[in-house]
Amino acid sequence: MNWFSWLGTFFSSPDRQHGPDSVLNRIGEHLLLSGEALALAALLAVPLGLLLGYTGRAAGLVTALTGTARALPTLGLVTLAVLVAGVGDTAVLVPLVALAAPVLLVAACEGVRSTDPDLRDAARGIGLTHRQVLWQVCVPWSLPALLAGLRTAAVQVIATATVAAYVGLGGLGRYVVDGLATRDFPQTFGGALLVVVLAVATQLLFALLNRFALPAGLRRPRG
Repeated sequence: MNWFSWLGTFFSSPDRQHGPDSVLNRIGEHLLLSGEALALAALLAVPLGLLLGYTGRAAGLVTALTGTARALPTLGLVTLAVLVAGVGDTAVLVPLVALAAPVLLVAACEGVRSTDPDLRDAARGIGLTHRQVLWQVCVPWSLPALLAGLRTAAVQVIATATVAAYVGLGGLGRYVVDGLATRDFPQTFGGALLVVVLAVATQLLFALLNRFALPAGLRRPRG
């Protein structure tokens, strides 16, 4: 059986069109879980990254720690979270947040640090406070870096959220895990393809947003 036949078998199944195992329902579950993890990671990491980037403190340490955090095994964190918190959303959100937060922390920190020093000096020269300089100058300047970090984190989270199925939760990972368990290869292939398509669509969306993120008055000169 070729891949096209597998896809036809997968999408033509009544279960894929209606009910809790439908494609639309599984995509919704996957996006909801991924969105929760990304929002929590942004809430934790972005403010801290902006502050560290503006003050210039511990920037090197941030890069080193985030590099270490990215090496943590996601499935191992899921197992540990299940043992500590039991089966539930927390068991998956913890490792997904741990995966996304370092990326966002570095993006926020480096985005603010890359602000044109002349702009910061000029803002201070006209009497803006440090808080005003951060929010009115540095944050707009760092938006492309922030959105690039969000794009990377979102793609990683969407691709990794399939681990939710290993602890009995929903999402597109259900197709992959259940298909492997029952040797239903059309289901496994269809689920994996949907994850790839969702990740690519997310990357394209953020690329489009990033293209228009920087206000014209703060654009870096070319060349």
